Amino acid sequence: RSSLTSLETSLFSSGTNLKDSLSLHQDTELFSSEEDSSLYFTYSGGCNELEVNDLHYEVDTAAQIPWYERLSEFKLPWEIKGNKQTAINKLSLRVRSGQMLAVIGSSGCGKTSLLDIITCRDEGGTMTSGQVLINGKPNTPQLVKKSIAHVRQDDRLLPHLTVRETLAFVAKLRLPTHYTQSQRDQRVDDVIAELRLRQCANTRVGNDYVRGVSGGERRRVSIAVQLLWNPGERKKETTPDFRLDSFTAHNLVITLSRLARGNRLVLLSVHQPRSDIFQLFDLVVLLSSGSAVYCGPARDMVPYFTALGYPCSRYCNPSDFYVDLISIDRRSPEREAECLDRANVLALQFMEKVQDTEDHMWKPAKEEVITISENANRLPGRINQFTILIRRHMYNDYRDLVTLLVHGFEALLMSLLVGCLYYGAGDDRLSIQDTVALLYMIGALTPFAVVLDVIAKCHTERAMLYHELEDGMYSVTSYFFAKVLGELPEHCVFTLVYGLPIYWLAGLNEAPERFLLNFLLVWLMVYCSRSMTSAFMGNSLFTVFYLTGGFVISLENMWLVASWLSHISFMRWGFEGMLQVQFRGNKYPITIANITFNVDGIHVIEAMDMNQYPLYSCYLVLLAVCLCFMGLYYLSLRFIKQKSSQDW
Repeated sequence: RSSLTSLETSLFSSGTNLKDSLSLHQDTELFSSEEDSSLYFTYSGGCNELEVNDLHYEVDTAAQIPWYERLSEFKLPWEIKGNKQTAINKLSLRVRSGQMLAVIGSSGCGKTSLLDIITCRDEGGTMTSGQVLINGKPNTPQLVKKSIAHVRQDDRLLPHLTVRETLAFVAKLRLPTHYTQSQRDQRVDDVIAELRLRQCANTRVGNDYVRGVSGGERRRVSIAVQLLWNPGERKKETTPDFRLDSFTAHNLVITLSRLARGNRLVLLSVHQPRSDIFQLFDLVVLLSSGSAVYCGPARDMVPYFTALGYPCSRYCNPSDFYVDLISIDRRSPEREAECLDRANVLALQFMEKVQDTEDHMWKPAKEEVITISENANRLPGRINQFTILIRRHMYNDYRDLVTLLVHGFEALLMSLLVGCLYYGAGDDRLSIQDTVALLYMIGALTPFAVVLDVIAKCHTERAMLYHELEDGMYSVTSYFFAKVLGELPEHCVFTLVYGLPIYWLAGLNEAPERFLLNFLLVWLMVYCSRSMTSAFMGNSLFTVFYLTGGFVISLENMWLVASWLSHISFMRWGFEGMLQVQFRGNKYPITIANITFNVDGIHVIEAMDMNQYPLYSCYLVLLAVCLCFMGLYYLSLRFIKQKSSQDW
């Protein structure tokens, strides 16, 4: 939320007053013109404008609590009445490309709410009046996705990719197709250098469970992901939201200043920046309880408040001084009332002074707007996105060797345990009852292990996927196919490691074609469970399909609804297919009294009511069920919007 909450205040250099130092900053270039016109920092598009007109925004405290959590209070949802609080009060401003605007204020003043409204990420609030315009158009989620790069507070990165690989994949996904590979590599190198990531460029990003870069370095990688996507080429604002040490924060704001000078518009929220950071800001909005008490050039803030009778000492940080001035002290009702009165008076005075201005700024600086021809930049298409995403998926998943080996060892151990149990039959073939039970166990244990694995992966990737889709980094279609096809080799190996030892140790049908047919059935069941889990309610549906598979209770004894469900149960069709593969054409000795005779295995299947359809229909139905769940998975990705903080 606040970009520089951890910064400590510092003093100005002796002998230089605030206004002189700020003026000196305005006249001095931070970097050479050669650097400012580099590939990374220059945007050749036209001038862009953000306008906020008479914005009034209220937050309902009851709306912050989901309805199902309200039931824990033994109250119906409509019985809980919230308290509406004003987050933004009649705020107006206008900023253009080439400017960096800092929103400054204490906690709860409305900084985050303002950025959320601009980026269409406001939840639980209502905009009662006003509007937000981007180049004269209302800010819709579609326009925001194409126009704004938003650096969030939490890190959502793939842990097993290195820093350079993470940025390289982003460069391939986000930069226009006319960029050559060398230009993409140069852009990545520029960002790594700017954010001081060279020393860890080849280190894994890591997370809370995987050792990698430090927390501060990981934070800078998240910022680099957004800076890498040249904000000016498709975006009008950059709203960084980060927590860094003071030295790194200062360097980062310098980078953002360079971005702004490269014909971009930069927005950031700040609690109380230190003095040298404050000097870098072009414009400042000072908020108190949602109302603007100052909005204008940073260099004019001290003269403005001095004229109102609140001069800032020469060696005092102006951001500290004036944020303390407008903060609300709630330690006692008397202090709170006094602070509110002072803040309200300052807000009313400011509104009176800027009510006749066009951009609602105090002493707005004259700006020269240069119209530059805008080049059409075509981003990578869906096929290119697919190839990039599937490579990224393989890099991240298959580098996690520990997890892969653990899953493989678990599958092998389970297979050996079950296989050794049935291996005790010796040279005699397994009885019909034991064979039927073993086949159903093979078809149930393997998919269930996949269900648990997919749920764990979905939980870890949920937030990253939410943010990347929201930012428009790639399309849902590209991610869907990359995810589905990227997991094929892993599931094939998992099925083979699990199924092969059991099959041969238990002495099932040794014909090679029967083994291949059985393996294909198990693999289809595994992929059905994988697609079902990704769609929704994986555990619940798996239980239903397990019970209606034809082994726990026979098909002929099921009541009507359960019988219907059995027709879409991939467990039933896989079980029926494996029965036909194992028993058809085999003779089994049956002893009645003292008479022993051989019975064709097909009669066993018929007795279980599992020979209603030919073998090929089992494969076709499993394939159809898999495709249906894949379709539901795709639709859920495309149309169900889920917050990154919600559980699956």
